[in-house]
Amino acid sequence: MNLGFGCMRFPLKSEKMTDIDFEQLNQMFDEFLAAGCNYFDTSYVYHGGASEIAVKECLVKRYPREKFILTTKLPAFAITAENQVEEIFAKQLENCGVEYFDYFLLHNLNIIRYEGAVKSCRMFEHLQKFKAAGKIKHIGISFHDSAEVLDKILTEHPEIDAVQIVVNYLDWESYYIQARKNYETIRKHGRQVLIMEPVKGGTLAKAPAAAEELLKKAAPNNSVASWAVRFCGSLEGVIAVISGMSNLQQVRDNLATWKNFTPLTDADKNILAQVNKIYRESGPIGIFDLSKYESIAPKGISAAEILETYNNAQIQPVPTFSAEENYFSLEKAKHNLKMDEPCMPEKVIAPDGEDITEIVKTAEKFLTETMFFKY
Repeated sequence: MNLGFGCMRFPLKSEKMTDIDFEQLNQMFDEFLAAGCNYFDTSYVYHGGASEIAVKECLVKRYPREKFILTTKLPAFAITAENQVEEIFAKQLENCGVEYFDYFLLHNLNIIRYEGAVKSCRMFEHLQKFKAAGKIKHIGISFHDSAEVLDKILTEHPEIDAVQIVVNYLDWESYYIQARKNYETIRKHGRQVLIMEPVKGGTLAKAPAAAEELLKKAAPNNSVASWAVRFCGSLEGVIAVISGMSNLQQVRDNLATWKNFTPLTDADKNILAQVNKIYRESGPIGIFDLSKYESIAPKGISAAEILETYNNAQIQPVPTFSAEENYFSLEKAKHNLKMDEPCMPEKVIAPDGEDITEIVKTAEKFLTETMFFKY
């Protein structure tokens, strides 16, 4: 397993996202590198635009360039004119204080951005030019959409070397995030896999009591989070499992998992299946299997999808800021629904006669109010 340092949750000196604690970050980077890890993942927009600068101060200025692998991302979602591609890329080189990036990704790609600004602003053409000039070594995308869309993009762009996707055991079979399907699509195309959100923004670092009991009984000396990292690290073809780390304790916990890494056994996988079930049942829906609601989809989005997306958002540390709202708004756009247009009729009745109107309406209202992909 290769461990990556995600640069979107640095330690802060105050509540301001740009007020990064460089002194603590220096120590975190030092221990990470000393352990033999060297992959760093940042972005133009992380920490209100301050992450790349922090990487320059705490990493680039303090270590030889050959000692680390540096990845950053072009904000495809913020670009409206082609000239911005080169302008922002030049600014990113300056922010990070480097002459080249090892991996350079189009950030948060989905079908709407791909068919829109990515094509009209010729982003892939520019990335190929940067690569030819030696300013990037590998072209990639950070992807948030279905496996079907990913297959289309990888088919149309053989120049893509790597794809960064959300993978964790909670989202492995998710309706929207589709971790397994996306992973298998990347492997089918023979591209490199980069994994983000292995601990799902901290969700899988603190388990419900019953789940923690299972994990601790199986491995008393291992943290809850280590199971999530091992799940991702056990997959083949993964270049890096990128974990956002906010303090030295998290760095040390991840390093302990990396140094003593053992792939999941069949028994371990069975335990995680039980843990997954407990996590999901701890949410407001209280149901693990929502398949009986899949047929309720009058406008193309099923009650099962709405309930799962809502439930998974609610069990996260910050329910109003999770990937789930992004995917839900994207699905509404794909089905040509207005942002405030309901997916469900006034009454929602399951095939067996169960009236689930109240919970579906509550779920849809929450997701509509918190969606952050605007179209």
